[in-house]
Amino acid sequence: MIDPVLASRFQFALTTIVHIIFPVMSMGLAPFLIYFTWKDIRGGDPVYEQLRRFWTKIFAVSFVVGTVTGIVLEFEFGTNFAAFSTTAGELFGGPLAIEGMMAFMLEATFLGIFVFGRERVSDRLYMISSLAVGVGTWLSAVWILIANSWMQMPRGYELVTEDGQQVVHLVDPVAAYLNPRFGYMYVHMQNAAVESVALFMAGVAAYYIYRHHVWGNKTKNIVFWHKTLKIALVALLITAPLQVLQGDLYARHVYETQPQKFAAMEAVWNTESYVPEYIFAIPTDLSQLTNPRAKELFGVGIPGGASWLASGGDATAEIRGLNTFDTEAPPVAIVFWSFRAMVGMGFWFILLAFWGGYRWYTGELFEDGLLHKALMTSSLLGFVAVELGWVVTEVGRQPWVIQGILKTSEGVSPGLTGSEALITLVGFVGVYTAILALYSYVVIRIIRGGPPDMDTLESAGDHDAPPAGVPGDD
Repeated sequence: MIDPVLASRFQFALTTIVHIIFPVMSMGLAPFLIYFTWKDIRGGDPVYEQLRRFWTKIFAVSFVVGTVTGIVLEFEFGTNFAAFSTTAGELFGGPLAIEGMMAFMLEATFLGIFVFGRERVSDRLYMISSLAVGVGTWLSAVWILIANSWMQMPRGYELVTEDGQQVVHLVDPVAAYLNPRFGYMYVHMQNAAVESVALFMAGVAAYYIYRHHVWGNKTKNIVFWHKTLKIALVALLITAPLQVLQGDLYARHVYETQPQKFAAMEAVWNTESYVPEYIFAIPTDLSQLTNPRAKELFGVGIPGGASWLASGGDATAEIRGLNTFDTEAPPVAIVFWSFRAMVGMGFWFILLAFWGGYRWYTGELFEDGLLHKALMTSSLLGFVAVELGWVVTEVGRQPWVIQGILKTSEGVSPGLTGSEALITLVGFVGVYTAILALYSYVVIRIIRGGPPDMDTLESAGDHDAPPAGVPGDD
């Protein structure tokens, strides 16, 4: 029978991998929707009303599905990881409760106005609703990442024994909740969300532009897609380089605070200096290909690159090897390759951004079919990169669920059997696969439907004036 620890980890990994797609979409769309709303209210170019209406549909669907899948994650702390909840509940439960009471309620309260209230409230209140929804979305990430960053770098706590079990007591909320890891995680995650959505928008727009300009299949709302691609490229030109630069600082911070994770990222088993940054590596013994902890590797890399990354410029810097740690190494191959795939995609996104920017500068943005194909192919890669980033973050700190305090094997519910864990795992695979398929179907339907026609928008009424009975300064 399957080990309940392994089954619980698989189940939590599955639910997290599926769930993260929806908050990334909503968090990434939030700044765009605030901008579209502001431009729409100011008047002028009616395409911004189309942009606001079209992307709000995808935002609303993502918010609803994200809420459903996110609630399940919190229940799993009790069903599958009760020992972890008992140990860290006092510190870990606070941020999750505040996220629900503050961020989620703010977002949910104003979402109805934002989705359905354009013709029912004044411009000022509608603009406030867009800001409240966007701020609520980003506040949710604050509290979730406060909780997760504490698990990576525990601070502001003391361990006490209650009823024969060690539990965490919060003694310094500032140190605990504003620990050094939080800033790195929050900037990296939020920038990744905007970058991922910008890639998605660019890929969808490129599809319609390619059909229109290259295939000659005329698209009625081609101006809408032109504007979408340009806005997405501006966002990419900002977020893609920033993600790599900030990621470099983040990796250096991991080297300083979680040396075992950094060693796994670079597959360093013995303490060495002048460590190469491997671009490609395989075990020298082919029988070890399926062993995630294979030690003898043949690789092609940049000499001193990993040492340079760790130290911020010193190619001779020493990296502590995995063999020197008292605890078992994490699954090195998973962390090693996830990190490389994520970084490789990051540089590809920079290339795409500057490629598109150059074509825009030369006036050939809408005629470059190869660029359109590259954007279409890459439209979902931002989400893949986010998933890989979380694999590095979570798998890389194994065997710990709370770094240096509680191991993952010790955090699983003590009464959970292998049979129970397997049944729920199979059930979750089926349910979450169906949810993801349904979400994809709905989003594809929205994209195929395209933006609302201008004639339809004009017949809906004049948005410049508030409806009867609503003061203009509300």
